Amino acid sequence: MKFVSKGSEDTQKIAQNLLNSLKPGGLASVVALQGDLGSGKTNFTQVVGSLLGITENMQSPTFVIEKIYEINWKGFKNLIHVDAYRLEKDKELLHLGWEEILKEPENLIFIEWPENVKNIIPEYAKRVYLKFIDENTREISFES
Repeated sequence: MKFVSKGSEDTQKIAQNLLNSLKPGGLASVVALQGDLGSGKTNFTQVVGSLLGITENMQSPTFVIEKIYEINWKGFKNLIHVDAYRLEKDKELLHLGWEEILKEPENLIFIEWPENVKNIIPEYAKRVYLKFIDENTREISFES
């Protein structure tokens, strides 16, 4: 599915559409966000967080790599926001407990820059592609 967002209201609708397609399974649910710098990956995750009831300020975890937020939605208990921008090897994410967080079906993981750790992103991960069109417009696509 391909969408065009011309502002926060559009992005909320698109994020809700994505959330509606997710459900807990035997392992953590993973959403891999791909796009160039400035394409809106962090903003999209912030919108998702807001829809899931997170009220604290969600900033990009570029320097801390990973932030965990408690949620209570459709059986998910944690929204885990990972930013792999600074990572050069898969093992760097493995050192942060990646394998353990993947084993928990109550985890909903949004990871930016998954291409930097592509060998450890599960095949079942939902891929979201974001593209900068102009200052207010983004193209967002994913499979339903």
